[in-house]
Amino acid sequence: MGEIVYVTIEQTIETHRLTVKKSGGGSYGHLDTGKLKSVLMHIQNDDYYPEMEDKLTHLFWGCCKFHSFTDGNKRIALSLSTQFLLLNGYVFIANDFMKVMENISYHVAAGKIDKELLREIIESIFEGDFESESIKLKILNAITS
Repeated sequence: MGEIVYVTIEQTIETHRLTVKKSGGGSYGHLDTGKLKSVLMHIQNDDYYPEMEDKLTHLFWGCCKFHSFTDGNKRIALSLSTQFLLLNGYVFIANDFMKVMENISYHVAAGKIDKELLREIIESIFEGDFESESIKLKILNAITS
């Protein structure tokens, strides 16, 4: 996989500020950046997160679920995860990722999509297989239950 470029907490806070500013506004306040720092550190542990898909899943999940900011947690999950992809050369995947995950972020935050299914969704994006009937049915079953 090569040397992975990770985002820092400072970059994350700045990305949050810019994301909120450019996406319609909201509060820039922080609730608990300690949880966010933990996520940013944990994804660097290859024993727990050996593949890029694993790292990206935990980053997106943590940003969405841990409510580190007073506003824009779903937006920061999307923008920070996309930034992580771009920093690591996943340009073509980043475009598909943004399109798919914008809707998925709501269902992750609402507790409808668990971390395991989120990993499957992200893997399907990496494999170019997001349009498969199998993944669509899993998502439908999750969000309608």
